[in-house]
Amino acid sequence: MAPPATRPPPARASRPAASRKPPIVLLGPQRFEPTLADAVAAIGLSLGKARFGTITAGWQEREGEDADLHAHLAERTTNLKIYERAEDVWRRDRELHGEHKRRQELLRHKQDFYRIRLEHELEAAHVIQARKAPDEILEAERTASIEAIRQLDAYHIEQCARIHEEYDARVVPLRRAAVLEHRKELTRLIDSMDAICIAGGHVATLLNRLELFGLGELLTQKPLLAWSAGAMVISEVVVLFHDSPPQGPGAAEVLDRGLGLARGVLPFPSPEMRLRLEDPARIALLTRRFAPRTLVTLTGGAHITWESGVLRRPFRVQRLHADGRVEALGG
Repeated sequence: MAPPATRPPPARASRPAASRKPPIVLLGPQRFEPTLADAVAAIGLSLGKARFGTITAGWQEREGEDADLHAHLAERTTNLKIYERAEDVWRRDRELHGEHKRRQELLRHKQDFYRIRLEHELEAAHVIQARKAPDEILEAERTASIEAIRQLDAYHIEQCARIHEEYDARVVPLRRAAVLEHRKELTRLIDSMDAICIAGGHVATLLNRLELFGLGELLTQKPLLAWSAGAMVISEVVVLFHDSPPQGPGAAEVLDRGLGLARGVLPFPSPEMRLRLEDPARIALLTRRFAPRTLVTLTGGAHITWESGVLRRPFRVQRLHADGRVEALGG
């Protein structure tokens, strides 16, 4: 879609850019085929000397169960404990917790109504793709269907942005004492690290915890290595996807804006379980819907580096094209 209007709230604002931004590595799932150490070496960091701040908030209550990650990075990690810090904020600031829950409830309602409309628009697009007609008519109708979906995505993001703006104006979370205390400590910890690693898990939990402490700003100054849901939340827009879910129709849906740290690229982790890569029509629709972003899949062991807007050093990555092709990149 034509990139929908996004708001850069204070929590997500970037500091003035240096001459060269630190690299961002997007990786596939790390549980069964960890390649994080290889990716660290690829961006010029020494595994035995570098210090890594880790974010495992997407694991929720299991946030601290990071022994494997700690060992994989030569025991040079410090868990930033974002989920635990958020729980401390909720305990200490009940008003903020209540406002946060109210915001999340509004977002869930918006997501439900968006999903209803989206399923109808996608069904129409799939039917039109399969119809027979003169080429010039068929292409015009396909384009109109995709544009309708893009407009719906943009409308949904605008609705989410309005809810966020009203919440920020009402409670100003980054000025609350409990949040400020943790953010000050997080700033100190991040400044002392050589790179930050963002694990996967529950994507919505991870996103809203990162936002709570304004980490979109703090993370712009360090190399990032992010996988699965971690890779999703640092993009411009977070897209939930599953072409063949156990229940209900499959429909890729926009959840919200991401942190916008890796701009112009849209990652799809675990495509072997969630995308019908063998279906050119579905791939074409997906790619055209989110154009002009570059859509890449991240299987286990895959990684690719984003540096100042350019994707480099792909390994086991696939790029999706608007004509339905799936192109293997690297490895």
